[in-house]
Amino acid sequence: MNKIKVLIIDDEQLARDLLKNYLSRDPRLELVGECSNGFEGVLSIQELKPDLVFLDIQMPKITGFEMLELLNEPPVIIFATAYEEFAIRAFEANAVDYLLKPYPIERVQVAIEKALKSIQSGNGNKAELEHLSQAHEEHSGLLSRIVVKSGSKIRIIPVDTIDYLESEDDFVMIYCKEGHFLKQKTMKFFENHLDPKKFIRIHRSCMVNSSQIAEIQQYGKESWILLTKQGAKLKISKSGYLILKQFLAGEIG
Repeated sequence: MNKIKVLIIDDEQLARDLLKNYLSRDPRLELVGECSNGFEGVLSIQELKPDLVFLDIQMPKITGFEMLELLNEPPVIIFATAYEEFAIRAFEANAVDYLLKPYPIERVQVAIEKALKSIQSGNGNKAELEHLSQAHEEHSGLLSRIVVKSGSKIRIIPVDTIDYLESEDDFVMIYCKEGHFLKQKTMKFFENHLDPKKFIRIHRSCMVNSSQIAEIQQYGKESWILLTKQGAKLKISKSGYLILKQFLAGEIG
């Protein structure tokens, strides 16, 4: 039987060393790498193609959940976390394994056995991870940034730098000062997670940052165009125009 390739992603050196010590005792496992942040983690997963990843949630630069969003085909994941009630409930409800820091070797061994069964079944735990991510999204508040992958690069987009967003099938194109980037999310997600005092849904397929509105032009009886400060021309729906009108009246008032 081929050894199971394992990758550790954790910003704490002591946590990585402890896991490495535990993993070295299991001859079925081969540690192929370790990373101290999510940027390195995404690249290492692409390059090393591990079967199993131990992933810390709270890390600098990008979190474990943000990192997970950037993976099309994630390996089996075991999360590592400090105590947080919602996270624990979410893991258990969605059958995704986790290690609560500081973790004893017995708990790590239980997690490994569960992971090996998922790997050997050929199903992994992708479905469980998707359900967990959805639960995390529902629990999380307003976004302050969006993490996107552009080629081999990972970018962090502060929401204040966004000009507008447009839906493209199962993706949303984010237009900002640095360019435009695809994110596999829905417009409904962004409508629920962007500050409604700053972002307006002017069309079922478009949201705009109110600070980027330059002009509104009417070109028909019930047809309008919004011009952004960057020169983009965005179609406004009838319902979007009413929302925009109310928003701007509130700002003026």
